[in-house]
Amino acid sequence: MCDQTDLEQFAKRGMTRRGFAATGALAGLAACTSLESGTGGSGLTESMVTISTADGAMDAFFVHPAKAAPAVILWPDIAGVREAKKVMARRLASEGYAVIVPNPYFRDVTAMQFADFADFVAQKGFEKVAPWRAKVSFETITRDARALTAWLDGQKAVDRTRGIGNQGYCMTGSYTIYSAAAAPQRVKAAASFHGGGLVSDKPTSPHRMLQSGAGYLIAIARDDDAKQPSAKTELRQALTASGAAGEVEVYPADHGWCVPDSPAYDPVQADRAWGQLLALYARQL
Repeated sequence: MCDQTDLEQFAKRGMTRRGFAATGALAGLAACTSLESGTGGSGLTESMVTISTADGAMDAFFVHPAKAAPAVILWPDIAGVREAKKVMARRLASEGYAVIVPNPYFRDVTAMQFADFADFVAQKGFEKVAPWRAKVSFETITRDARALTAWLDGQKAVDRTRGIGNQGYCMTGSYTIYSAAAAPQRVKAAASFHGGGLVSDKPTSPHRMLQSGAGYLIAIARDDDAKQPSAKTELRQALTASGAAGEVEVYPADHGWCVPDSPAYDPVQADRAWGQLLALYARQL
């Protein structure tokens, strides 16, 4: 999982907005959908929405095609809702999904707090989000997931005859597994990309929460695997024991490789992970 050591390494790489912009990663992905606020030529509609939860009003980004579609929760990484995550949501919506990107820090602040990952580093993001993250737990994620699924099921843009998928990055990899456990009748797919905290000794460890009726994709970064090499084996064993369908793979890429504003972004491996994600949703939703 991304930690303070990773941030120090990012800084050594000279991560700046100007330096990252030179890669053209966000521009390239944005070109896949070319959608501005409202309804554009791509046929997608997007807006910021508010969802009532037991802990207050959650703000979120919602984008969907014209025709009712299966819903997906796209949990953002530690830097929260920002343009990179909106671009990813639009790309997924263009594949025929109604996608919501919730603000994981809604108990304290509204989105967006960071323009991009470079801004997260510049603002000493770990220190800034620490008190917000302290309020997040298995119980709060469970409540949030149920609120999100209920809200999605009330939207005309969502095909309620289809299952709901969810995907998470970095700290929210675990959220995907908790969400499938929180609403097993609705959430039928969970994909974790370079997720942290998936295996621990806690009774609420995500690997103990796998559901037989859901499908899973657990994509692990090679540097995360080096830090916890036993995790992949325990996850595979947990999948077998639960009777759930799923795959666990260590990618030849570093933590953050799927996110276009991450200094570790790897477009080749990110596209391969994207393909696996779409295959999971095609099977399960």
